[in-house]
Amino acid sequence: MVEAMIRFAGLFGVFAVLALLGALGAGGLYLYLNRNLPSAETLRDVRLQVPLRVFARDGGLIAEFGEQRRTPLRLDQIPERMLQAFIAGEDDRFHEHPGVDWEGLARAVWHLLRTGEKGPGGSTITMQVARNYFLGREKTYVRKLNEILLALKIEREFTKDEILELYVNKIFLGQRAYGVGAAARVYYGRSIRELSLPQIAMIAGLPKAPSRFNPVANPERGTVRRNYVLRRMFELGYVGEAEYAEARTAPVTARIHGLTVEVEAPYVAEMARAYMEERYGAEVYTAGYKVYTTLDSRLQHAANAALRHALIGYDVRHGYRGPERRAAAGGDARPEEALAGLPAVGGLLPALVTSVGEKAVTARTRDAGPIEIAFESMEWARPYIDEDRRGGKPASAADVVQAGDVIRVRLTEDGWSFSQLPEVEGALVSLDPEDGAIVALAGGFDFYRSKFNRATQARRQPGSSFKPFIYSAALEHGYTPASIINDAPVVFEDPSLTSAWRPENYGGKFFGPTRLRVALYKSRNLVSIRLLRDIGIEFAIEHVARFGIDVQRLPQGLSLALGSGELTPLELAAGYSVLANGGYAVEPYSIERVLDRDDAELFVAEPLTVCRECEAAAASAQAPTTGKGVEIPGEAGAAGNADVAAPGNSGGAGAGAGVQPSGGGGTVVAAMEPPGGSGGTGTAVMEPLGDPGGTAGAGMTSPTGSGGTDGAAEAGAGETPRAPRHAPRVIDARNAWLMYSLMRDVIRVGTGRRARVLERGDLAGKTGTTNDLRDAWFSGFNADLVATAWVGFDRVRPLGRRETGARAALPMWIEYMREALEGTPERNIEPPEGVVTVRIDPATGHVAGASHEGTVFESFRKERVPARLVERAPRGDTGAGTVAERLF
Repeated sequence: MVEAMIRFAGLFGVFAVLALLGALGAGGLYLYLNRNLPSAETLRDVRLQVPLRVFARDGGLIAEFGEQRRTPLRLDQIPERMLQAFIAGEDDRFHEHPGVDWEGLARAVWHLLRTGEKGPGGSTITMQVARNYFLGREKTYVRKLNEILLALKIEREFTKDEILELYVNKIFLGQRAYGVGAAARVYYGRSIRELSLPQIAMIAGLPKAPSRFNPVANPERGTVRRNYVLRRMFELGYVGEAEYAEARTAPVTARIHGLTVEVEAPYVAEMARAYMEERYGAEVYTAGYKVYTTLDSRLQHAANAALRHALIGYDVRHGYRGPERRAAAGGDARPEEALAGLPAVGGLLPALVTSVGEKAVTARTRDAGPIEIAFESMEWARPYIDEDRRGGKPASAADVVQAGDVIRVRLTEDGWSFSQLPEVEGALVSLDPEDGAIVALAGGFDFYRSKFNRATQARRQPGSSFKPFIYSAALEHGYTPASIINDAPVVFEDPSLTSAWRPENYGGKFFGPTRLRVALYKSRNLVSIRLLRDIGIEFAIEHVARFGIDVQRLPQGLSLALGSGELTPLELAAGYSVLANGGYAVEPYSIERVLDRDDAELFVAEPLTVCRECEAAAASAQAPTTGKGVEIPGEAGAAGNADVAAPGNSGGAGAGAGVQPSGGGGTVVAAMEPPGGSGGTGTAVMEPLGDPGGTAGAGMTSPTGSGGTDGAAEAGAGETPRAPRHAPRVIDARNAWLMYSLMRDVIRVGTGRRARVLERGDLAGKTGTTNDLRDAWFSGFNADLVATAWVGFDRVRPLGRRETGARAALPMWIEYMREALEGTPERNIEPPEGVVTVRIDPATGHVAGASHEGTVFESFRKERVPARLVERAPRGDTGAGTVAERLF
């Protein structure tokens, strides 16, 4: 008995020692593993990898950047059915276990002991959260132990609802979709609340094996897994019998849906992405930043459409270059093979011609299936020879294509239309002149064909669209819109050129003595060159710099007058903004604000903004106006017909009576002249004119430049808002308004008169065409909007005969402005104080009486009104110096 007790005690001791050693080993293993587990603070600071998203100003999604598609949702945003489906399919004891389902784990261990193979791991939802957030996916025993310990730790730190929210936002569900929000969009193109029960069950079945049960790649296996989830939901009482029976027989409706882009602006999206990466580093693709740009969704859509229509229109004018490829099997070719590797480009779809009739063509596309193309849409397709020549007009569809040709088609209101990918490129950029916000930007025909952003990166010669800057300099130098300059042949020895320069007007003609106004709206080259030579290149360049243009890239010779420097469309638009806003320099910017994942503001733009009230208040504090009337040269106290019109739109002729011109400082009453071209008539209306009180903007500095894509200043979250940044005045208000007046005539009666189709009187602009017609431009504005359109080849070559700015670029500008200004009232830029409009003799530029034949109205700075023409003077006499002096 004693011996038995001794043996028992020995065995007990052995077991005790083994138990102690086991406990010590387990404790040591726990301590070893636990020190590598994340801390409680780390668990609490869980950060989902959320992509960078870029939006328009009105919230429309432009782009998303990041490997993981994810749309984080709060638990209260997720339908209860979705949560029930995951619990039924993955962990039906989720609300009972402490993070580890010991029964399931025991089954997994028993399977291993019985078969020697690893089987189902018995992972709970909590264990999957631990693995997905903090551990690797390798299948090792150590990782499994870590997973168990971390799951227990997570259950102590989080509520069940918090764990479930982490799970449904983190879990990988195939096709780069992480979380149920992204999966709903990827597989069904819907929000999670729009999903049906079968669709919910299909998504809930994916965590088990996202590739094997993928409903797109493997719909049969996906259906099996979906029905398993539905059966478990039924068994757990989440769905009724009838609903279960209907759902399990539902067809598979999943297919891959691309990113739901609401605003097509990939060039701006890339600008935003580059900016964010430069400022915040590589984490921008996972940190959930939201970038709100300055784009207006409606205007951006208009810009895209206008650019594409203009480039396709150019292509139509120059003929058909032939099919993109020919299928080897002719009419028997398979579309999926013939069209392989050919994406849709700028709305133009690739199509395989399958049969050709006399007046119609049958073709197949990848997505639209068989389509019919009427011959009427093919009649433009004369064979392309070169930029100036085309072959004969086709008589039937067979003259254009044959079976097996791969062509391009586009869907129009009239059905499918025959087309081709244009080789020519273009850009359109539009700004708000009050603060420089980029409201629309199209950098090319299609970003995915060419990522080169021509709106911000293409430095091209602006041609005559640069002339307004030279004319503005001339006005500042002492010229007036009525100044007479000779448009005649001349040869210059320009040191910036290798040989003598013999500039010409477009068309090769010369027109003799020409008023400044006429010279601009008719785009007379010789006048611009003579102006520049007279005012001096140094003076002109200093003045041009005021418009925010980088003068380091401008030539230092007389060719500057014809726009031989290089500007981007964005730089030109920024320069025109100075004219549109009355003389203030703004800086283009494209990013309005940046938010973090919690919608806290990290960055808010502080653009230079026009503040006329601020300037008026400052001027009033410094020097009040004198209240003096405008003095018109002439005989004091003489009565007669109206010679003076209130500031307004010049160019029209009128007659009035009962107006008394001023003598020395008396009150002036003027005849108001309605807007119009030359030859119009009007009735005199009595209106006093005041003194402007001096030139505004003295001492203001020039802008630093407008070539950047973001002129905003940074303000940290929580900081006190800074005072607004006021745009500096860089040119005199009267100079800006006179230029507006001159440039309105470009559209009324000049090279831009095609824009009269818009039936608006508040538009001004200028065409631009470079040597050999390599670049075509139109830039224009009203008080609310500036837009610049450019057309040209990336590899510089001529556009072809007659492809001027008015023909190639102006239609793009017109289409954009028609949509952009639809429903908005005309808003003419009002003349500032110190501008007076008088009747002049167009041949001499002198003030003329109403009885003088052929007079027109012209606007001047009050101190630069020309001398009165007492009687008709010879053309050589200007009164303030001879015409010969102005002709050089």
